[in-house]
Amino acid sequence: MPGQTDNPPRIAVLGVGLIGGSIGLAARHRLGVPVTGWDPESANVGRAVELGALDEVADSVAAACGGADVVFCAAPVAALPGLVASALEATGPAAVVTDVGSTKHALVAATSALRDSDRFIGGHPLAGAETAGVEGSRQELFEGARWYLTPTERSQGVLFDRLHGVLAGIGARPMAIDAEVHDREMAAISHLPHVLANALASVAARSVRGEGERRPEVGRSFRDATRVAGANPAIWADIFSSNAEAVAAEIDEVAALLGEASKLIREGDRGRIAAWQEAAREDRRTMLEADLTAAPLVELRVAVENRPGTVAEIALALGRAGVNIEDMSLFPAADRRTGAISLWIAGLDEARQAAEVVAGLGHEVAPIAEAG
Repeated sequence: MPGQTDNPPRIAVLGVGLIGGSIGLAARHRLGVPVTGWDPESANVGRAVELGALDEVADSVAAACGGADVVFCAAPVAALPGLVASALEATGPAAVVTDVGSTKHALVAATSALRDSDRFIGGHPLAGAETAGVEGSRQELFEGARWYLTPTERSQGVLFDRLHGVLAGIGARPMAIDAEVHDREMAAISHLPHVLANALASVAARSVRGEGERRPEVGRSFRDATRVAGANPAIWADIFSSNAEAVAAEIDEVAALLGEASKLIREGDRGRIAAWQEAAREDRRTMLEADLTAAPLVELRVAVENRPGTVAEIALALGRAGVNIEDMSLFPAADRRTGAISLWIAGLDEARQAAEVVAGLGHEVAPIAEAG
């Protein structure tokens, strides 16, 4: 059955804030595995122990990583290259190191020259909360949340499998994606909203200046649209800087659309304005639409050669096709030259699509059967 393991992994969390603390809580309570934590601020790890997010506190990165099977680097984007390098140096050859940063291309490029870069797999959970810091941690934070992974052609398949299993075990929905594609998508759906919230807050504040001492009432639409305005300045300075070109391109696109909207509204054609509004509603519905049906899991059995990059190749191809791997297992053959991968896909149609994608890569796919 998917998700079962006889050897539960030992986990280290480097950086115990909202995300790191939630990883610790979820791993301890959902997977029942030991979690060791380190943070440059000793008060954070102390509080994490009190909250039940950690079993042990380490006084250094090396101490936290010693004996770990999975290491999560949960630090600001600018600090991640150095932290990942330290984690790789401090862990054994069978440990996987990942991160939780919201930009991936620069980090993947920075780590590619490291000796053990085949053990690093970039990650980004699409999860957060209104509160910051370890005090806001909760074990259900990742329940149903997409968790992007950015393996490369050098990534070890067995480590991708282990990381995928841990993330699924804490409730997330891991999916492989190219690092550059990830950053372009995040620029549009994550980073740009922060830019627009900042701009809207500034425009509104300037517009009401000079109105005397009276402050206008603020409606719900303004509150909703500016909820993330001014979010942690240091963290977002790192994010915008590390994904500058992609974010700037999206800003240019919005500027052009706002110019069109200004012209449309000035012209006052109610029919065209209503159509524009309707189109926006449909676009939003499409983006937020989720498949709420509990589709049965279907097992896809794939025969592969035992060579570096095979698992990453398959996972990335399925990710590009929009097919999510709900769970996976590796079965190396006795000769260590060949093997099999079992992929569990939600829904028969999705599984058939996955079979076509994988077969198109030149791999042999067995007839599919629903998992019992």
